[in-house]
Amino acid sequence: MCMLSMLIWAMGLPAASLLLATVPPLPLTAARMLMAAACLLPLWGLVEGFGALRTAPWRKGVLIGGGTLGLGAFLLVLGQGMTDAVTVAVISASMPVVGIAIEVLLDGRKLSRNLVVGVLLSLIGGWLALDDGPDGMSLGLGAALCFVSVMVYTLGSRLTVTSFVALSPLGRTTVTLTGAAMATTVAACGAALAGASAPQWQALGWTELGALAIFAIGGLAISQFLWIRSVGHLGIALSSLHINATPFYVMLIMFALGGHWSWSQAAAAALVGLGVLVAQGLVPWAAAHRD
Repeated sequence: MCMLSMLIWAMGLPAASLLLATVPPLPLTAARMLMAAACLLPLWGLVEGFGALRTAPWRKGVLIGGGTLGLGAFLLVLGQGMTDAVTVAVISASMPVVGIAIEVLLDGRKLSRNLVVGVLLSLIGGWLALDDGPDGMSLGLGAALCFVSVMVYTLGSRLTVTSFVALSPLGRTTVTLTGAAMATTVAACGAALAGASAPQWQALGWTELGALAIFAIGGLAISQFLWIRSVGHLGIALSSLHINATPFYVMLIMFALGGHWSWSQAAAAALVGLGVLVAQGLVPWAAAHRD
């Protein structure tokens, strides 16, 4: 589920690059959140009954969803507008370190040799995927915003799981994404009234609508549901290891759209996969090392 979540999320990055040419980051984030919430709300009602929607902790959903997931999504889009999709994917490779730091600080997690080795392997894989980029990594304010986004989003993912224990993974995802949609929409409307840049409405067509659907429904609604289920099973630290394969997924998508194939990125993705297996104890690294 976690691997599939990352693959679907990666599909949204090229779509975001297309949309950023005509839609500023804040209204794009609000539109993305609204479309995702519009898909999840009726689905949740159909699966678990519409009474679940009436009794849901919406106030907490707005606080956590808007303050972490919404803010993180906005910073990510803003950072991508200053960099590119591959840079966003590679900056996101820092998530395992952030996830482990959160579990150590808040949950008292003890670091095992397998976990440390697994994180190192996945980080090396992520950076190897970066080094193959034709223009190298785009550092600066955009990269810094992406990193802050990773920290906020990782914390928000943990809070989504720990703060809504009575809800199913679908309920947790819907409550927080709906809260994020409400918060980002209010922010976008306020920015518009203050004279912020507006979308280039005349340039928007069916292509942009399709890209928004990929970015919102696939890259957020479906991806976030699978991600929250994964975090509930594996924890934020182990789940976040999977994000280091995202540069490879982005390369696959760009290759399907006419870009170049990279064997070094494929090898880097395999290294990330090995790191995930080691961290989960599926590959007994410590025992193999003693032998």
